[in-house]
Amino acid sequence: MAESAPGADPAAWIASLRRTPQQARSRARLARVLDAAERILVEEGVEALTTTRIASEARVSVGSLYQYLPDRGAIIEALAAGYFAKLEAAMDALASAAATERWEDPVGVLIDAYAEIYRTEHGFRALWFGSGLTERTRAADREHKRRMADGIRRILLTLRLAEDDDTLARVCHAAVLAADALAQEAFRRDVKGDAALLEEAKILLRGYLTDVAARYNVS
Repeated sequence: MAESAPGADPAAWIASLRRTPQQARSRARLARVLDAAERILVEEGVEALTTTRIASEARVSVGSLYQYLPDRGAIIEALAAGYFAKLEAAMDALASAAATERWEDPVGVLIDAYAEIYRTEHGFRALWFGSGLTERTRAADREHKRRMADGIRRILLTLRLAEDDDTLARVCHAAVLAADALAQEAFRRDVKGDAALLEEAKILLRGYLTDVAARYNVS
């Protein structure tokens, strides 16, 4: 069976490649390459992500690596695609859970869930806090945040905290941008997440979403 890429469904990072591996053996080799890239990223930083270094770590030829990942930018984009997919899968799971679970504090549930991902996904933190993000990765991140905002929209509708209209998409996008900025700062300060700052993020977003519910006259 082919190995999976770090942290996500292999389809996420395969879709980001310039060529798509067709055979299971090729997919397994690429998964091994991405695993090696993540190890290097975590242990040595984004500056160490060179095709030569990764090929050596993964025990593959540089030529076979170039077929799919020709440079550092392509490697970064493939890793980011995997991390985005994992975050979005977690959001989908939370949106589904909102329909059956009774959450006294939805904001707390969401922030705690994503803080745990930040704690466990060392590669994600190393990539985002490094200096090697490509323009394509930044563009992909903007689209990723819009998909995350749609997850928030689905949760608010499920919890009957809002009505579905044009304003709601903007509100949810703003909430995601604020939460993401605060979460990143919390984990820059402390690898486990600055607890006080994460609590401030909860307070801020509870207030914002309470205001959102009031706009829709939802109690």
